[in-house]
Amino acid sequence: MSLEILEAKSELKELIDTFSNLADEKNISGQMPLFTKDTIVKVYMGEELLFDISGTKQLEEVFTGFTADVKRSYHMNGQQVVKIDGDTATGIAYCQVKLVSEEDGKEVVMEHSIRYNDKYVRQNGTWLISERISHFNITEKRTL
Repeated sequence: MSLEILEAKSELKELIDTFSNLADEKNISGQMPLFTKDTIVKVYMGEELLFDISGTKQLEEVFTGFTADVKRSYHMNGQQVVKIDGDTATGIAYCQVKLVSEEDGKEVVMEHSIRYNDKYVRQNGTWLISERISHFNITEKRTL
């Protein structure tokens, strides 16, 4: 494996981790530069397509709405496998997410086990997410 491939893999890992760190800070606008302007994002809850998003403007609106009631969140990234092909790449990344909100005066936590199928592109020396298919494979809700 070449040094260039190792560097790209490291940069892509940092891209995914930065996305999660900004999510925990509820810094949605800070996440947008991590995507191409014409990004495609699809979100599946189980087999149901919940969101089909085009472009960072719509992505920011959807993410902001989705997290509006979230008081706290915690993202933990797991394995990531990427295939580099010059200035493009594909990858699969796993993430465990906990979202805390309030219902009927009680805190509840939604735990999601997510698999991201991503396409990446390097523009001006920076890796960006050009397409993300999010599969919320397991979701659990409980009172804290």
